[in-house]
Amino acid sequence: MKKNFFLMLLLLTSISFYGQKYITKTGNLKFEASVASFEEVAAENKNTSAVLEASTGEVAVLALMKGFRFKVALMEEHFNENYMESDKFPKATFKGKIEDFDLEKTVNAKSCRISGDLTLHGKTRKITTTAKITRSGNTITLAGNFEVTPADFAIEIPGLVRKKVADKIQVTYNLPLMNK
Repeated sequence: MKKNFFLMLLLLTSISFYGQKYITKTGNLKFEASVASFEEVAAENKNTSAVLEASTGEVAVLALMKGFRFKVALMEEHFNENYMESDKFPKATFKGKIEDFDLEKTVNAKSCRISGDLTLHGKTRKITTTAKITRSGNTITLAGNFEVTPADFAIEIPGLVRKKVADKIQVTYNLPLMNK
């Protein structure tokens, strides 16, 4: 009995130190593609999922395209049907790694580089971003931004509205990941 208890205690202790996963299903992802003097082109997805493997610094993010909300319903419809083709390409994913990630050094806010592959609209591109990483209790928050262009992901902007959509789209993320 003592032997089994000791083995169980050892196993639980090792699990708590190795392979810690931090997860969210309520991450925030926004994009801004507005051009001055025209209607705002911006959307937000408050149901972005993400996982951080604390032992390796590997991070994966998933956003459903139909989860983006616009101020104007018609703009949301055009986004899903004409630009993103959300029925054909229902999600955007990012798989990458936080460079030099150390769980113990995330107590104070720290800037880190994250590099990986962003897959959107059926195309994959390398992305590098600088994120602010903070830890409070059992939550690690990754926050930052990066730019993409529609052309990088074969997203066609019709000539009629091309001047109303920015060439460079600002993507902002805030991912509060909890230890599970």
